[in-house]
Amino acid sequence: MPPPDPTSFDSITESAPLIAELQARIERDGPITFREFMAAALYHPKYGYYSTNAGTMSRGGDYVTSPEVHPVFGALVAKQLLEMWDVMARPARFDVVEMGAGSGLFARDIIRAASGDADFAAALRYRIVEVSPALVRAQRRTIEDAALSEAAIGWLDELPDAIAGCVLSNELVDAFPVHRVVRKGAELLEVYVACRDGRFADELRPLSSDALRRYFDALGLLPGDGSFAEVNLDAVSWTERVAASLQRGYVLTFDYGYEATALYAPWRRDGTLLCFYRQDASSDPYRRIGKQDITASVDFTTLKRAGEHAGLRTLALTDQASFLVRLGIGEGIAGIASERPDQMEEYFARRRVVMDLIDPARLGHVKVLLQGKDAPAAPLHGFTDA
Repeated sequence: MPPPDPTSFDSITESAPLIAELQARIERDGPITFREFMAAALYHPKYGYYSTNAGTMSRGGDYVTSPEVHPVFGALVAKQLLEMWDVMARPARFDVVEMGAGSGLFARDIIRAASGDADFAAALRYRIVEVSPALVRAQRRTIEDAALSEAAIGWLDELPDAIAGCVLSNELVDAFPVHRVVRKGAELLEVYVACRDGRFADELRPLSSDALRRYFDALGLLPGDGSFAEVNLDAVSWTERVAASLQRGYVLTFDYGYEATALYAPWRRDGTLLCFYRQDASSDPYRRIGKQDITASVDFTTLKRAGEHAGLRTLALTDQASFLVRLGIGEGIAGIASERPDQMEEYFARRRVVMDLIDPARLGHVKVLLQGKDAPAAPLHGFTDA
């Protein structure tokens, strides 16, 4: 894949401070890894995409996640969480720790649905791990607007210890900064970001870390010759932290991705890096720096193995469509009609929206990974065909 046509610094006035900072760093220290560039573009404390709350998650924003589609998504996940609590013998305290909660809608809908079971609601301790002050403010507004008590939810800036319940995330791991590599014969080279004539550009260099070579050695494969690929080392360290924090219970991860054989298949020449701005997708990370989302598909083979090495058991991997159907989304769709039986046009419009959650061409192909630690062997409905 040829490097994307980079955009002149002068034409991106909105993120000029971040661009100037990156430019000065590269001119001073030399080219930086793509991972370093992506980390700054997304997570710079002052100018990053998520730090400035430029990350707009809504049907009219940069991208749409499942909680933004309809509250039925959160309600069905709450149903699965209740079953986890039940098979764990209904402990007096059941922790749900959500990482990267975005707008807070997922938390809102789960807590609302959980209130339908008084015993579960009393046991539920919902905590959001969020480092972005802007997103914490947005999440608090969501909770306040829903008239939910802040006693039902809390915020942390890091994972707590001794979690007994479930660590939950939705489209978190695909936003971790990634290394980009390209295979040239038997050699792997890494994509660095350089400055040329006032523009950002790719520059191929030797690998910045032996961990990148070991990553593919562990998989027993390489990308196709001439193919670009992404390596998410942060996903491995994240899994290790989650496993260390979980005392007993589950890890429930929703995200875009594939098993390694599909993710690094020879025909996938350009990798999976995607950028989103006002629902316009591109593969050019050098545009709208700090103002567009950047993602890369998750390697679920490595995510599972990292968990197993850290003390988690892989319990199931399915797709979101199957998960939601097993939990009864069909009943939720039927329930929309009963809300306003006199408004059939509105019903069909809302039904189409909810169908996005299970449409394989939309959110239905999101993967759902279930891992456990000292968790009962009883099968859970979201992962079992009955």
